[in-house]
Amino acid sequence: MKKLMIIITICSFFALLLAACGADRSGDTASGGSAPGNQVQMNDTQFVQSSITIHKGESITLVSTTFTPHIIANGTWDNGQAKAAKESGAPEVKSVQINGNSSGSIGPFTTAGTFKLYCTIHSGMNLTVIVQ
Repeated sequence: MKKLMIIITICSFFALLLAACGADRSGDTASGGSAPGNQVQMNDTQFVQSSITIHKGESITLVSTTFTPHIIANGTWDNGQAKAAKESGAPEVKSVQINGNSSGSIGPFTTAGTFKLYCTIHSGMNLTVIVQ
């Protein structure tokens, strides 16, 4: 019985240690992350919201809620045609891959303005980032 209690105590310690090390700091702006409200979810073929408004210096976090991978870049889909773009003041986003059920951060956006992002493999998947 004594050995069982020691094993349970050791396992509990390691579980606590793993939980502490795996804490999500993506919303911690002091560590360079994005503010908690700066998340945009993606389903299989669309951004769940088509635009997001953030403040200068902030980043956005794209969250894939399905198993479908996405490749994000500067630009937009226009009438079924992918149009890559290099926008002055926007962070350069080239082939940022966000695999299924994962997330990725883009930014920081250091210049006020309106910027376009798109998924290069899903026609019509556009996101507008408005920076104030």
